[in-house]
Amino acid sequence: MTDPVVKPIRPRAAVILAAGQGTRMKSPTPKVLHKLAGRTLLDHAIDAAEGLGCERIIVVVGAHSPQVGEAARKRLGPDATVIQDPPLGTGHAVLAAKDALADFEGDVVVTYADCPLTTAGVIAPLFDQITGGAHVAVLGFEAHNPTGYGRLILAPGHVLLRIVEEKEADLATKQVKHCNSGVLAADRAILFDLLANVRNDNAKGEYYLTDVVGLAHDRKLVTRAAFAPEASVQGVNSQAELAAAEAVWQKARRDALMVEGVTMPAPDTVHLSWDTKIAGGAVVEQFVVFGPGVGVESGAVIKAFSHLEGAHVGECALIGPYARLRPGAEIGPEAHIGNFVEVKKVKIGKGAKANHLSYLGDGSVGEKANIGAGTIFCNYDGFEKFETHVGKGAFIGSNSALVAPVRVGDGAMTGSGSVITKDVEDGALALARPEQTIKAGWATKFRALKQAKKDAKTK
Repeated sequence: MTDPVVKPIRPRAAVILAAGQGTRMKSPTPKVLHKLAGRTLLDHAIDAAEGLGCERIIVVVGAHSPQVGEAARKRLGPDATVIQDPPLGTGHAVLAAKDALADFEGDVVVTYADCPLTTAGVIAPLFDQITGGAHVAVLGFEAHNPTGYGRLILAPGHVLLRIVEEKEADLATKQVKHCNSGVLAADRAILFDLLANVRNDNAKGEYYLTDVVGLAHDRKLVTRAAFAPEASVQGVNSQAELAAAEAVWQKARRDALMVEGVTMPAPDTVHLSWDTKIAGGAVVEQFVVFGPGVGVESGAVIKAFSHLEGAHVGECALIGPYARLRPGAEIGPEAHIGNFVEVKKVKIGKGAKANHLSYLGDGSVGEKANIGAGTIFCNYDGFEKFETHVGKGAFIGSNSALVAPVRVGDGAMTGSGSVITKDVEDGALALARPEQTIKAGWATKFRALKQAKKDAKTK
């Protein structure tokens, strides 16, 4: 879930750095297009910027990953990206956005597309520092193990004197546990004026964004730090770190849902998506997976080993175990979708039941209708999809195949094993199966013949 959008006192813009190559991911998918909670890392960063009330968002991308730019422009518009080429450090990356923000008057926050846990709520204290008189504000954290991070050199009152990168730090500086997350906020004019004076005379030959702090301090500008929990500012650079971030996100969201009254007997086994909505009073059993776009109302029970995506579950409905709800499934109040039942783009009415081994695709099931085990909505002819509609109180016999487009009327019934190809009027019974034939003694003779042949082979 994203933080609520705030209303800033001054206009805000965001520069999201997304130009890293992500080679440690060892994947053909660009790093920031990998997903956490069913949403790309880039989208999480954009969510944070929007949650802060940023009216302008610029994504800095690399020439090596055109897919990242395409994804950003698809969401934010054609002017939302700038290219950093070649990559010469974080300061150089932010400078790439200078022209795109030339007409902007307000505060700019610099964030990172590979930090999906850095939400608007985590970043917001930076703007509190700006509102309180700081010209430059940096988001820091206290690291359990600071090795590898830039260190924040502080004076009393969270006054920030400078940031020292690990490779530039002496032994005493390396003992400092206050570390730099990389997230920084400043007035747009001040930020780009300071960046114009950043030099690359350092161990990596890059232009560090962090150098603006020392430059600002030298100019007697006010520089301060705000702090966040270490887990909330961790970056993702490998598949293992992506999994670790996923685990942090999942636990936080599950904990929040349980505080809101959702029952989870084994929460660590439940997997949520970024937009999963579950009302208090619902029950989610073990090993349930929620894909994007799921809403569950109060009193509903999602039994073990079910998978839901793009679906809505009404009050007091019962889902599973081992049920699959696909996009467009709308399960009405008190309805039952049982084990090994798959529902796709079907509206299930109040109190209707499909308890066993069925596929319901494209159509509707009326209130209190009963779908027998093994029922199939035959919705696809190899080229087009067609709809099946089952009326209120209808009873579909086990192992029925309803060949769409077809309608079974209110209160109607189909005999078990029927293939229904024509509409069934209200209150009627439809049978579509051959008459049973019985051949007396045939099975006994068949077994005797087969056993004799088997015995002959063993002699």
